[in-house]
Amino acid sequence: LGDPGPLEDVVIDRYYIPKICLREAQMGDFIRYHYNGTFKDGKKFDSSYDRGATVAGVVGVGRLITGMDRGLLGMCVNERRHLIVPPHLGYGSIGVAGLIPPDATLYFDVVMLDIWNKNDKLQITTLSKPERCNRTVENSDFVRYHYNGTLLDGTPFDSSYSKGSTYDTYVGTGWLIKGMDQGLLGMCAGEKRSIIIPPFLAYGEKGYGTVIPPQASLVFSVLLVDFHNPKDGVFLEHLEVPESCKRRAVTGDFVRYHYNGTLMDGTLFDSSYSRNQTYNTYIGKGYIIPGMDQGLQGVCMGEQRRVVIPPHLAYGENGAGKYKIPGSAVLIFDVHVIDFHNPADPVEIETVFRPEGCNVTTRDRDFVRYHYNCSLLDGTRLFSSHDYEKPQEVTLGANKVIEGLNSGLLDMCAGERRVLIVPPHLGHGESGARGVPGSAVLRFEVELISMEEGVPEGYLFIWHGEPPASLYEQMDLNKDGGIPADEFSTFIKTQVAEGKGRLMPSSDPEKVIADMFRNQDRNQDGKITPDELKLKSDEDKEKIHEEL
Repeated sequence: LGDPGPLEDVVIDRYYIPKICLREAQMGDFIRYHYNGTFKDGKKFDSSYDRGATVAGVVGVGRLITGMDRGLLGMCVNERRHLIVPPHLGYGSIGVAGLIPPDATLYFDVVMLDIWNKNDKLQITTLSKPERCNRTVENSDFVRYHYNGTLLDGTPFDSSYSKGSTYDTYVGTGWLIKGMDQGLLGMCAGEKRSIIIPPFLAYGEKGYGTVIPPQASLVFSVLLVDFHNPKDGVFLEHLEVPESCKRRAVTGDFVRYHYNGTLMDGTLFDSSYSRNQTYNTYIGKGYIIPGMDQGLQGVCMGEQRRVVIPPHLAYGENGAGKYKIPGSAVLIFDVHVIDFHNPADPVEIETVFRPEGCNVTTRDRDFVRYHYNCSLLDGTRLFSSHDYEKPQEVTLGANKVIEGLNSGLLDMCAGERRVLIVPPHLGHGESGARGVPGSAVLRFEVELISMEEGVPEGYLFIWHGEPPASLYEQMDLNKDGGIPADEFSTFIKTQVAEGKGRLMPSSDPEKVIADMFRNQDRNQDGKITPDELKLKSDEDKEKIHEEL
């Protein structure tokens, strides 16, 4: 057919079109692109690649040769085109001295890298958002976030993930580029966003070093890890509060609680449950981080509470490496309060039932029989006398039971039922006991079955009146000048039977009498002589005289 003659318009070959094209270059848009320029014979006359810098400018307004202006319109980011520009749409009959001859047809291989317009706004796309979002980012908040940063064509230029730490900064105070300052506003902790920032809200005409060219749009994929405001206090969320709350914890109380500690993104950094042991401490005394000191004020026994603590009331800018807590991290504690007490607390006594006509009550040194159930305040069952065949037996004031239980059994009638709350300093203390955690408050349900009047401390037997004047002679039943164990036992039992005296109450009276005999048989020869027999009251007087 012969030579078709000179081209009338630019020839465009769209040899690569990306699958996703969010935007096409329009007249008046700012664009960035790379190109190679050659003649028909393939000889290169110009290349942006050789200069190591992209070309940036406005398309369609006459700032480029007409053929390039037309050839770039409608391009997508990452689209590649071959352009054939005839001379009258290029440099015409004049050319460019030393570079492009007159009437030259120009061949361009172009890739579009960026498109924006001075009327563009920030483009924010929410990729994911947590269901719970009680608060969003505002100006002056301090944020911790991860990001991947790319140019509009997908070229990565920076990533917090590669550094292994979040980017931490204030929002709205000029520490960030304007587009990021705006793009972070309204985000929830845990939210993911894509933020496309036009150059005039980023690094503009200057770019940034070698990684961000001039007039580059930036794309950030952001995950907000946490945020707070320096003015924040502790935030409390009451998850479960017992209906009955007779008392709330105050400064100086000793609290036992379980907790799970997480960061705002849900990362677990510590848990008392994993150690199978409560955390025990005084509150309001500075033994724990200030936020927890505040967050435990006013808790009820059995309450479950969420305590959100800003970093300035936790571990601050340095974090806590031991717990893998990053610097400036907001901490969330889900707390379950087991019990608390104050070192000044007495035994708390609640009378559940008291029989009518109750005239005789227990006193110190009385021998009592009682049933009990013992548990922790969270309901954990520890011990019960009902697990045994007989009730518990004890002499009050003989240091055979914990002090709090001993106090709670005083002034009771037979048949009376009580609930006792025993603080640890009147229970098993900081060390606890077998089956009892350290510093645990104990709850006892007690029922007094019976009681016997006791004898003073140190006595095994007391006379109801004056003892016989000739005690030894009456005790020596066969008058042989010595009192063996059987004679001693018979005599004592007779005095008890006749109401002249009483033994120390015990479940084994024979043992009490045997102890009495052993005390009097001072040389342990199996019989008591006149010189050996002494009343306890006389022995006490002799000791006082020796001391004087």
